[in-house]
Amino acid sequence: MAGLLDLLDSPMGKQLISGVAGQTGQSPEKAGSVLTMALPVLMGAMKRNASTPEGAQGLMNALSNKHDGSIMDNLSGLFGGGVDDSVLNDGAGILGHVLGNKQPQVQNALSQKSGLDAGSIGTILKVAAPILMGFLGKQAQQQNVTSSNGLGDLLGGLLGGGDSNTGNKQQSLIESFLDSDGDGSILDDVAGMVLGGGKSNGGGGLGSLLGGLFGK
Repeated sequence: MAGLLDLLDSPMGKQLISGVAGQTGQSPEKAGSVLTMALPVLMGAMKRNASTPEGAQGLMNALSNKHDGSIMDNLSGLFGGGVDDSVLNDGAGILGHVLGNKQPQVQNALSQKSGLDAGSIGTILKVAAPILMGFLGKQAQQQNVTSSNGLGDLLGGLLGGGDSNTGNKQQSLIESFLDSDGDGSILDDVAGMVLGGGKSNGGGGLGSLLGGLFGK
């Protein structure tokens, strides 16, 4: 199974990066860097939420109804003239659901690593969240995921690129990040964990991305 980051290397991904850059007034390089770090964290949060029957059913319902993947079919229309407020509001709702009270910490971490202000990071996340949901919806259709039981496998496969061992390591890093107690030292805490446990990852994949996100 192709991993999530393969999306950003595709023509559709380039269109997404260009559109997000235009929406925020940032360079495509900056927008692409933020998306490369942010999308796996968002998907990791979705996978964590889907680990409960209630969370999995809620996500499955969202993918089956509102987020069926159609947003992916017209990205040029989505970004033409600026992203509609309804899309941004939808993104804000998705972020609130999957990140909860960890959202400011995620935005601050991405801001510190990328050098972009938190406002630009927030806009990027609000644009990216509905598109990520659409990507998931399309993948669920293509792989005939019709129940919440198969949702965790789908999310894990997209995060790990089909390597379950690597995927598990990467997921544990994301979960530890999202589950931090918010004592103000989240960057230091996670940096130590990532740098201490991520070097056996072979230097690639999501582990190295998170190492880059939190490492100095």
